[in-house]
Amino acid sequence: MSKIINTGIIGFGLSAQVFHAPFIHSHSGFRLLKINERYHQHSKEIYPYVKIVRNYKDLLADNSIDLIIVTTPNIYHYPMGKECLLAGKHVVIEKPFTPSSGEAEELIRLSVETGKKIFVYQNRRWDGDFLTIRKLISEGVLGEIKHYEAHFDRFSPEVKPDAWRDKDLPGGGILYDLGAHLIDQALCLFGYPEGILANIRSERDGSPVDDYFDLKLLYHYKEIVLKAGMMVSDPGPRFIVEGTKAIFTKYGIDSQEALLKKGEMPVSNDWGKEDIRFWGKLESLHGSSPEISRVATEKGDYMGFYNNVYEVLTQNFSILVSPEEARDVIFIIEKAFESNRRKQIIKLN
Repeated sequence: MSKIINTGIIGFGLSAQVFHAPFIHSHSGFRLLKINERYHQHSKEIYPYVKIVRNYKDLLADNSIDLIIVTTPNIYHYPMGKECLLAGKHVVIEKPFTPSSGEAEELIRLSVETGKKIFVYQNRRWDGDFLTIRKLISEGVLGEIKHYEAHFDRFSPEVKPDAWRDKDLPGGGILYDLGAHLIDQALCLFGYPEGILANIRSERDGSPVDDYFDLKLLYHYKEIVLKAGMMVSDPGPRFIVEGTKAIFTKYGIDSQEALLKKGEMPVSNDWGKEDIRFWGKLESLHGSSPEISRVATEKGDYMGFYNNVYEVLTQNFSILVSPEEARDVIFIIEKAFESNRRKQIIKLN
């Protein structure tokens, strides 16, 4: 493959506008050639050089395109990902990978058969707060982890009838939407759990999908709690990590998404740098009284995902978000729904 990766995007909703197009545009190793917009030309306002196509199959048939980014609703991830692979394209698929682990397994098989790569967009691995926690754990600052709690709360008390995430479709609801991030982060830090206990429900009036979850991933000698809800107007800590040496508490959320929604491009030297006011608190457990200090947040860097895509396709690097890991996230989501339905712990193989 040439050193420039010609890229097309299917869909130009929030995902493409905020999380994908700005990085392809800003990365010197990619060239954004075509965007599939069925009815509008919004992408032309930001990327006037891009060609708009009304049918996504035009991207599949274009021999000059190396990589296709699928940013459509979750129900289309599997069929469109499959078409991309069979058309000889590498593919980036928005999280969640697919609505079922069986579909994920099928795409992995096709990837091997076609020799084309699958990249699943788990961008929250490059959140500054998560990078900070990963560093603290790897350096042994916290000691042996005994309790880890992560939240992804929002305040959206009314169901949006036109929003596909609020429709009773495969891959709909908050567990697939936000839970996919929290589960992926937990697996990165602690590996595969032995079991799961889940409480999943709908709290908003008339909601046809889940909009609250409380998951407990079961490991030896540690408790991992993942929670999210759509009715939280005053969020508490985003992360609480308790170890034998120290406790780390972090409020707030990575600033990259807000900057991208404002139209900023990820090119400044200060990109992803968090204001000192939002740094996390480290409470040391040594001595007779706890010692409290602030921990500088690592710089968030969603470009790290696309740096890896480029390195994989041009230098044969390993994929940082492997499709097998993304499949495991979907499998755990399936088992979470089973646990909630049966009201019991489900063991995981």
